[in-house]
Amino acid sequence: MSVSGVASVLADMHLLTVIAQTRNLTQAARRLGISKASVSTRLRDLERVVGMSLVRRTTRSVTLTAAALQLVDDTQASFARIEQSLEQAKDLAGKPRGVLRISAPVALGRQRIAPSVPDFLRRFPEIRLELDLSDRFVNIAQEGFDLAVRHARSIPDTYIARVLCESRSLLLASPDYLQRRGTPLHPTDLARHDCLLYLRDGPAQSWSFEKTGSRKRGERVSVPVSGPLKANNSEVLRSAIEGGLGIGLLPDFSADFSAGAGAMVPVLMDWRPVGFFGDRIYAVRPGGVRASRAVECAIEHLRQVFGS
Repeated sequence: MSVSGVASVLADMHLLTVIAQTRNLTQAARRLGISKASVSTRLRDLERVVGMSLVRRTTRSVTLTAAALQLVDDTQASFARIEQSLEQAKDLAGKPRGVLRISAPVALGRQRIAPSVPDFLRRFPEIRLELDLSDRFVNIAQEGFDLAVRHARSIPDTYIARVLCESRSLLLASPDYLQRRGTPLHPTDLARHDCLLYLRDGPAQSWSFEKTGSRKRGERVSVPVSGPLKANNSEVLRSAIEGGLGIGLLPDFSADFSAGAGAMVPVLMDWRPVGFFGDRIYAVRPGGVRASRAVECAIEHLRQVFGS
């Protein structure tokens, strides 16, 4: 086989390792910056070289054959080392550069990250940023993200996580609503109020609270809640709270009081909401690989943004 032929086969074998990670031809194409048609063509070329099928396709995913799994097992560690060495060489060559893919929750991304993007890209003009805002927890490695910002209570050990800031939940209402319906004095009073809920799968929702005052400190109460609105976005819930529709639970980064004095006020200040939203905001990246300079610069930038 000629040198060019060997190079072509090696490239196709690397493609196979990416397919093994993503289990999806479209995502593999996105990771490699090529078309899906090119992925299919190169996969057929590799199957001709090997002499047998390497994947089984369905409408949703692809499954690797035993031969493909053996090839991937024998080669993926080597390709990972090559990629890491190339990234290290690029970093030594000069400024942070390249495409940087970051995932973040919608409200958090819009309110805290997006306003800081122009400054970040002015500081690092050779970085090309792809900011994907979604409230689902993406699979960072499989979907080709370099970094994810997550609002969570904890992060699995398979990831490398940096704490960006602490976070807390706030129970809020508008003065107009409280004037019409009365102010709750105890968490159990919420069962008789219109509560604005975050849209989640599962049974009827309940909110839990912990006593923070000196009397009965640490006491916990859980109360079932219901109301006229559920939404999967904290900005929507904030607007509904400000509009006097009910009492809502928001993460602190969505409790923007700049809309006007008195638009929202805290409720049950002697009780701390627990267990609903995360306690911290993290910058998360895949474990087992060295972070590029672009990723390190992004993490430091985010620490400054959230630290302020």
